[in-house]
Amino acid sequence: MARLATLLRDDAKLRISDSGDGIAVIFQHGLGGGDAQVAQAFPSGPGLRRITLECRGHGASGLGSRRPFSLEMFADDVVAAADQAGLDRFVAGGISMGAAIAMRLACRHPDRVAGLLLVRPAWIFDSAPVNLRPIAEVARLILDHGHDKARAIFAQSETTARLQREAPDNLASLFGYLDRPDAAPFAQVLADIAADGPGVSASDAAALGIPTLVIGNAMDAVHPLPAARSLAAAIPGATFAEVAPKALDSVRHFAELQADITTFLHTSSNFRSLIPS
Repeated sequence: MARLATLLRDDAKLRISDSGDGIAVIFQHGLGGGDAQVAQAFPSGPGLRRITLECRGHGASGLGSRRPFSLEMFADDVVAAADQAGLDRFVAGGISMGAAIAMRLACRHPDRVAGLLLVRPAWIFDSAPVNLRPIAEVARLILDHGHDKARAIFAQSETTARLQREAPDNLASLFGYLDRPDAAPFAQVLADIAADGPGVSASDAAALGIPTLVIGNAMDAVHPLPAARSLAAAIPGATFAEVAPKALDSVRHFAELQADITTFLHTSSNFRSLIPS
């Protein structure tokens, strides 16, 4: 059973989920996701404590009035959540946007991050990578036309035709953005984050000296497998793992993902100090 808490940042009320006991892992969701997405991907076995902050506009967290939205803002909120939870050191991880947040935390707060767990990264170092253009396209359509008309336009787009062939799971996520009841206000979050970057460089990554696992899969245009391989290669000593594509076999995908995460967290002696005595 998850322990729930609220973090007040500026005028935004943000929800924190805290479950399990053991190695402390702050594990963040992807763009448009929330705690439910993380619960599907993260192992629920013994010896692990998983903390997830639902970022502004995600899950049960409010948008607040600060603009623009950014990975820096979201990462700062996560640090505040760690402070509130009493965590001096933790493993930082996440899916897609969550992976970018974790990278920023590791590079900006090396005294606090004991390890990295990067699942299906969408960013390497640059802002507005080309693989995020479909998200930017959906955001712009909603902002310009409203979500009902935007959905009809996007359904007839070249992007939809391409992703239907190459990455149907990505396409389903994009239509999920269009079908959100809060699609209009959330479109600004999509636009701002798709145009942003983690704010770290190749030299920042090369200076990391912590255990790192990077996980990728094929058939994913928004989270390209080569991006995951490149990010793993940029971090000294990082381990790379490829899991089954979610678009082909979601059950196998999540089973392999959880198995790799469990092995990584339980075999590194570096994480024993993260278990409360």
